[in-house]
Amino acid sequence: MDIIFLLSPGFKDPLSDTVNKQYYCPDCAFLEGVLSYYPWLREKLDLRYIDYAKPRAALVALVGDQHQGCPNLVLDPENVRYVEPEQFFRFADRVYTNDTRLIVKYLRDRYGIGEAHY
Repeated sequence: MDIIFLLSPGFKDPLSDTVNKQYYCPDCAFLEGVLSYYPWLREKLDLRYIDYAKPRAALVALVGDQHQGCPNLVLDPENVRYVEPEQFFRFADRVYTNDTRLIVKYLRDRYGIGEAHY
């Protein structure tokens, strides 16, 4: 099953904020919107919500520590045929991306959702 890692909303970033604001990731929120348009996708994907703080252990275990950005799509090895592998990163036997446009393109190609119109 494909895995999508999303940052849990309401996180704090003590490195860039001195007044203790709460944040959300705009790209993760965008994907949440896509998932609300196509709720049946939630049954096809392994959605994992992770904390903002790094290292993001669950993600690092699959993709290494070089690309911990979210959202992050980690392909099921059986689904690599739906992508152009040179556009994705590789770590061990995993193919993944944290490029939101590639993620929605993949969801269109693999699962048949609508085309994003930017």
